Amino acid sequence: MVLLQTFIKSLKLPNKQAMFKLNRIGMDITVVYLFILLLLVSAPSLVNQLTSSDSAGTVMSLPFFLIYFFIFSYLPLTIAVFIYISLLSYAGTGIAKLLRRKIRFSILWKLNAYTTTIPFILYSIIAFFFSITDAFLVLFILYSFIFMFKMITVYPKRKKRP
Repeated sequence: MVLLQTFIKSLKLPNKQAMFKLNRIGMDITVVYLFILLLLVSAPSLVNQLTSSDSAGTVMSLPFFLIYFFIFSYLPLTIAVFIYISLLSYAGTGIAKLLRRKIRFSILWKLNAYTTTIPFILYSIIAFFFSITDAFLVLFILYSFIFMFKMITVYPKRKKRP
């Protein structure tokens, strides 16, 4: 139930109320949510490899192929997405300092993880029907950066210390 509520709130980003509700969700739920989204993103590739006549899916038995897919497709994708979210959040902390906003890296990381919901779902749907180029990746990065900037500006400014 928590994951469904998280999904619905993440669709409403960068709404201020949705941001603060998502901020109260634990990091463990955020990571599990991201793993599920990444499983959804890798599903078109898995189906494509299983149905293709010249891939490893036709040579190996299904359990071995699933292990192979996990190690060589899902795991690298997960690592790349986590690094991307971390780098984006790190850049966001610099932007927040320049704008003198009261937001930390951990909050930015969590909110950036939730902004990936819409691009990941769009990718999953489109990838079942069409081949997707790297232009989608550029749009995804731009989308995440714009939403991160909007979310940073929602947070209050730091008070000046004497």
